[in-house]
Amino acid sequence: MKATKPFSLAESRRRYEQLQRKLSQVGWISEGYAQDRGPGAGGPCFQWTRKLKGKTVSVALSKEQYEWLSVAIANWKVMKKTIKEMQRLSRRVLFETVPHPQRRKRLGKKVLGLN
Repeated sequence: MKATKPFSLAESRRRYEQLQRKLSQVGWISEGYAQDRGPGAGGPCFQWTRKLKGKTVSVALSKEQYEWLSVAIANWKVMKKTIKEMQRLSRRVLFETVPHPQRRKRLGKKVLGLN
């Protein structure tokens, strides 16, 4: 089992500010997947696929659009990962610093979303 570092509000604030700076440097973003499907019937075939209202939607792309979207999708993944860490850190600060009701047993990391 992985040991958790002791809680430090100053360290948490410092890390949260780092995450904010990282988030502010993210460029253009897009959901979905950009694929190079190789040469097709009429030449190279680039495609962007995403979910829209539970259905898969695909759009043909030019090579330039494919390259641009590939970067935007990578940025989207960085942004999602950064926000997830910011949420986890926010919850840890909340449950370590804000008064809470009496509990019979301690809340676990899974319940608090800290793992």
